[in-house]
Amino acid sequence: MIETPPKIENDELFEALTTPLNEDISILVDRINEEYEYWDTVKYKKCPKNCSSKKLWAYVKASRMRNTIRVWNKYGIKFGITNQMQRMCHEFDMNFGGFWGTNTIIPEDSKERYLVSSLMEEAIFSSQMEGAATTRQVAKDMLRKKMTPKDKSQQMIANNYQTIQFVVQNQDTPLTMELLQHIHRLMTENTLDNQEDAGRFRTNDDVVVENEITHEIVHCPPSYTEIPAFVNDLCKFFNEEKPKIFIHPIIRGIIIHFMIAYMHPFADGNGRTARALFYWYMLKQKYWLTEYLSISRVIAKSKKSYEKSFLYAEADNNDIGYFVSYNLRVLDISFKQLQGYLKRKQEEKMAANTFLQLGDINDRQAQIIKMFVDNPKEVITVKDIQSKFFISATTAKVDIMGLVSRGLINEFAFNKVKRGYVRSDKFEDAVKPILK
Repeated sequence: MIETPPKIENDELFEALTTPLNEDISILVDRINEEYEYWDTVKYKKCPKNCSSKKLWAYVKASRMRNTIRVWNKYGIKFGITNQMQRMCHEFDMNFGGFWGTNTIIPEDSKERYLVSSLMEEAIFSSQMEGAATTRQVAKDMLRKKMTPKDKSQQMIANNYQTIQFVVQNQDTPLTMELLQHIHRLMTENTLDNQEDAGRFRTNDDVVVENEITHEIVHCPPSYTEIPAFVNDLCKFFNEEKPKIFIHPIIRGIIIHFMIAYMHPFADGNGRTARALFYWYMLKQKYWLTEYLSISRVIAKSKKSYEKSFLYAEADNNDIGYFVSYNLRVLDISFKQLQGYLKRKQEEKMAANTFLQLGDINDRQAQIIKMFVDNPKEVITVKDIQSKFFISATTAKVDIMGLVSRGLINEFAFNKVKRGYVRSDKFEDAVKPILK
């Protein structure tokens, strides 16, 4: 499915490495490396005079070779570090690395609510990528209300959420073989065809990665006999604080993600486990804002590009620059989405604060009133408010009954136990002066 790039002979590569580039070719090569483009797009570039597509590809390969970093010699895993990669890593360091800005990006009074919401998003989309067939709303309701999963899809999401919570709580714990198996067990329990495979490394070479539609084999992982040695090397790579060759921590996290997928140490659930390890490594390296990013949501919405980045690497002699570049773009999009989300929430809160003019109500009650303004047919329960604001059932009940006593909402019975609340007949007249 992926076109193999043309073979560059040694003399052609030597010429590309030693010949000074004219300005037009140099600019074109830099543009190609901005997103680490593969041969299937490079071959269509409009080349300068006396430069064929193959020759341009030789110049691209030469430019990447000059800046090659070898990351896993046994399997020939390498990539060419580009200006764009370094620029993006620097911007990420400034935006969500270290300790500066921790009290300015996320409002202090909303941190817990945003955090739980983002963890849910990560769990849902990471699971949906692996085949979990349920809607985002149903999944969120299940997680918020701590309901027992009804099917395999919901179990996958519940497992993912539990695993991410475990990672957050143990972010400073060194990775071990046993912990990796525990992560996989948490992630896959009651979701595999063979339940004994949860938390167990594969014991044969029957596992292959194939195209879902054509069933073409696109990757054959190394032999299962190499898994113990690989995991030991992975743990060292994950835990070492002063490596001999410095690789930016974000890129190291991406490499960990790739290597789990490449080795496929488990019979199933490798993708979910790989993304959890990336998440863990980012937190370990103090990229605190990672907790608030919905990384898997962006990957899920560009799944084809995600899969192609693996295939490009395999087709181009295990050059994982394609995978690194793709994942850096994912982080950039995730951060921008978080900024947009925070801006919308702040605007919603400011709009709700208008209703504080009613007097003797708190911020949460103002937001409840805003819910009924936006949707006159809204029906809420104590549990809804408890989940929305991450407060106790008692506090949620007090907030609701305060609005009932003001005559703004009415209580009705779902059944002998459960109560619901809707806007009252007096609601519109009460809020109309404020909305003018």
